[in-house]
Amino acid sequence: MPGRIDVDCASAEPDIPGAPSVRRWVRAALGDAHAGAELSVRIVDEPEMRALNARYRHQDYATNVLSFPAGLPPDVQVPLLGDIVICAPVVKREAAEQHKAPRAHWAHMVVHGTLHLLGHDHERAREAAAMEALERRILADLKFPDPYQDHAQAERP
Repeated sequence: MPGRIDVDCASAEPDIPGAPSVRRWVRAALGDAHAGAELSVRIVDEPEMRALNARYRHQDYATNVLSFPAGLPPDVQVPLLGDIVICAPVVKREAAEQHKAPRAHWAHMVVHGTLHLLGHDHERAREAAAMEALERRILADLKFPDPYQDHAQAERP
């Protein structure tokens, strides 16, 4: 049974992928093992993301994506994974700076945030390598390029 994926757009930024695309990218990251999971994706502008990043990570800037795992006690058996918050202006800016197609970068941020909800991390080199490999595979399955390839180098003649 498919889970529930709520998508809430609170951004004024144009050209944000629609909810069906966001849900498809989340489902790709969840895979069959977590197909029944429930989560929300909120798309915001910089003031809201900056406030969240300051409050929860003590960083005074708007970051691209934050994940908030539900953190339910082990004896509570509900499919709720948590929340993902994505900052639309930051994603747009990063895509331009990194010479990536905006839609590909959006897909990467959605997949990245979903993997954090599933417990993946990139704090240590080994964890980062494993998470990046998983991201590459999921995005390739979705027909997006390797998000860690040096796109500026790749586009030069």
